[in-house]
Amino acid sequence: MAAAQLMADLLADRSVAVVHEWFSAVGGSENVFLAIADLVPHASRHVLWAEPGADPAGLRQTWLARTPLRRSKALALPVMPLVWRTAGRPAPDVVISSSHAFAHTVKFGDPARTRHLSYVHTPARYVWSPDFDGRGANPLLGLPRAALRRVDRWGGRHVHAYAANSVEVRDRIRRFWRRDATVVNPPVDVEFFGAGPDGDRDYLLGVGRWIPYKRFDLMIEVAEQAGMPLVLAGSGPAEAQLRRRAGSAVRFEVRPSRARLRELYAGAAALLFPAHEDFGIVPVEAQAAGTPVVGLARGGLLETVVHGETGMLADSTDPRVLAGLLAEVPRLDRARIRAQAARFSHARFAQRMTRWVDDAVG
Repeated sequence: MAAAQLMADLLADRSVAVVHEWFSAVGGSENVFLAIADLVPHASRHVLWAEPGADPAGLRQTWLARTPLRRSKALALPVMPLVWRTAGRPAPDVVISSSHAFAHTVKFGDPARTRHLSYVHTPARYVWSPDFDGRGANPLLGLPRAALRRVDRWGGRHVHAYAANSVEVRDRIRRFWRRDATVVNPPVDVEFFGAGPDGDRDYLLGVGRWIPYKRFDLMIEVAEQAGMPLVLAGSGPAEAQLRRRAGSAVRFEVRPSRARLRELYAGAAALLFPAHEDFGIVPVEAQAAGTPVVGLARGGLLETVVHGETGMLADSTDPRVLAGLLAEVPRLDRARIRAQAARFSHARFAQRMTRWVDDAVG
């Protein structure tokens, strides 16, 4: 029996609520939320708010969606724990939260009756790791940060079981919340990204949201050091800055379709990923296409990339060091690279989630 059906059968006689933070254009955490919800088709789906045009059918939004705060995550952050405690009382048998801010603090019903399981993408970076992501350095968060840390830790006391999307996040949960967690890596559509034909493999590729901590500026430097053309695929607020920095050998692909992104992966000599990520969906998508990853030996890449077999990793942001790794890329076996990506398929995610939920709900 498929793992997805096993999960549905496991919870068939229980009422379930699946909870997420805000729902914007579908990205990594939103995809995981939808994947969890798909495993439990009868569950109700709850979010703080949904952005226009990014609202799958059936989402229940909180009262925060009717306020101006939905337009500013920094301003909304301090009130999110309160919102989750006043979001209504459906009192289901099981709550599964998908949390990267405060969704793990949601309290639907009496904890003595309702089992709360929380899948954590990361403890809120804005609160716990402001130097990890520059967006967390917003001065509006400076004063309330200490108070929010106390609320964040206290607000999750009723959670019965935590899952982390990576070893990196499991370690943060232990350090910040003093709780243990089971590692359940997120699902990646490896079947789709592995279905494209190989291209010429004659350029380097960077994929993602164009924001500072993703280090697209460093990708440009690495490509220059290597003397190779570079394609940057994505969108984001740093676009103008990156275009000013880029030379003629850099091509921008703004908001490529999934089909186009698959072509770009399949045509690249290597994916550049010099960022410290919690997990990192993009490197797995690239490996599904047989494309090796060159990046940092930190965070999620330590779980998704096998150094010397499916990519090359260095604990350095020196563009000369990273460019030097590219000389090793041609010898890597593309079949081995694709096999590594298969470890993070939707089927594997469903199996691991079912096992975790079964252990937690009894």
